[in-house]
Amino acid sequence: MKTHLTLYHGSPEIISEPKYGLGNLYNDYGRGFYCTEFPELAKEWACRDNEAGFANQYELDTSSLSVLHLNKEYSVLNWLAVLVENRPVTLEDGASKVAADFLREYYSIDVSGYDLIVGYRVDDRYYNIVRRFFNNNITLETLTEAMALGKLGEQIVLKSEKSFECITYLDSQDADPLIYFPLYEKRMADANRKLDLILQSRSPLDGKYIIDIIREEKR
Repeated sequence: MKTHLTLYHGSPEIISEPKYGLGNLYNDYGRGFYCTEFPELAKEWACRDNEAGFANQYELDTSSLSVLHLNKEYSVLNWLAVLVENRPVTLEDGASKVAADFLREYYSIDVSGYDLIVGYRVDDRYYNIVRRFFNNNITLETLTEAMALGKLGEQIVLKSEKSFECITYLDSQDADPLIYFPLYEKRMADANRKLDLILQSRSPLDGKYIIDIIREEKR
């Protein structure tokens, strides 16, 4: 990772001083300050409720920070285990509850020692794909491919108090909902259409379901 990053945070408000300890506890990677390196993507996030917002711009000095790259250093199953620890998953039956417990036991990662986490961003509606995997409706191979479909990009999350001491506010750019809400909606619709095409082209017998992975590990 570069020692100096230009980051953007999409929000309904101008945030000139990000504060440690705030934010939604049930975000993808828990409480933290969620950013992207792409200003246009931040504007879409800012307008996801079809209201005006801002892409807040910052510089982050990473030279003294410890970074967890979930997508590069770990598997999709490790990433899911982190997600399960932070975001509630709708578990439709006993098998999916077993799957969640299995991931926590076999693929959990201790993220407490990291200042930054870099990993996939999962929109609430896009999270339905994750639920389908937990409920044995899609395979691991399909899930892995699906994570790139929405072009949601990676998010960079400031987790520690130290990381907040290394970020500097630069500017805020207006995000017009008449422009960016339709782009946000289109991104999600495109991802759903592409996922449907993948599902239609594959046999239900191809690939591994979560129950197959559990049985292999527990032999």
